[in-house]
Amino acid sequence: MKNLQSTTTLSNGVEMPWLGLGVFKVEEGTELVNVVKTAIEHGYRSIDTAAIYGNESSVGKGIQEAQVDRKELFITSKVWNSELGYEKTLVAFDESITKLGLDYLDLYLIHWPVEGQFKEAWRALETLYEEGKAKAIGVSNFQPHHLEELMKDAKIKPMINQVEYHPRLSQKEVQAFCQKHDIQMEAWSPLMQGELLENAELQEIADRYNKSVAQVILRWDLQNGVVSIPKSTKAHRIAENADVFNFELTSEDMEQINKLNQDQRIGPDPDNFDFS
Repeated sequence: MKNLQSTTTLSNGVEMPWLGLGVFKVEEGTELVNVVKTAIEHGYRSIDTAAIYGNESSVGKGIQEAQVDRKELFITSKVWNSELGYEKTLVAFDESITKLGLDYLDLYLIHWPVEGQFKEAWRALETLYEEGKAKAIGVSNFQPHHLEELMKDAKIKPMINQVEYHPRLSQKEVQAFCQKHDIQMEAWSPLMQGELLENAELQEIADRYNKSVAQVILRWDLQNGVVSIPKSTKAHRIAENADVFNFELTSEDMEQINKLNQDQRIGPDPDNFDFS
């Protein structure tokens, strides 16, 4: 892990950057186009969006304006709950890549584990993978029992499980399951939507390294072997979030951060979520 282009190798051999840009809750429009463009100019190569965010067109425009070779980029999107099902998921994928202006996605995810529907959607993802339209496929917000259910019938196992992950929700069971099955874990909302930035313990650690709390949290992610996609719309924050490859937390620091876990979610619980 030397810089923003540093990658982890997924189970199928695809290289995925350890750090990327998330665009959740950033609306379609000029601001997002500029955010994506700025991030790529700062060296980011991974951009994570989703159909439900309603902003794939602006993400695509930002990618085009950045004028970086497509092969250098790693673009992720996700199929929403209302589009789960074999045919519906294939249609949803086509809509996403059309909006993004791309020929393929580097990663396509099932956004939530809707019972009774995610298996058919997974079949569609397997088809997209076999056709080369998605270079890697995975899931988001899946608990171990969801993954077990999916893998009973899957021809291809998920390469990624993207979950809410931050020092207040360290998801140890999920991570242990993913490690056992060679599924790369990825963090959404790694900064707990900003709620952890005033934490005194994290600030104390940050001060010792002359770093920000955000940088300490993102470094903790990386040292735990978790891919991270922090969101920001401000150029200085985008640059700051990327400046995490020139220091290393001690095992004591890591353990201190681990102890902040309270199994506290900022997003929905996958086992108690209204998927309608």
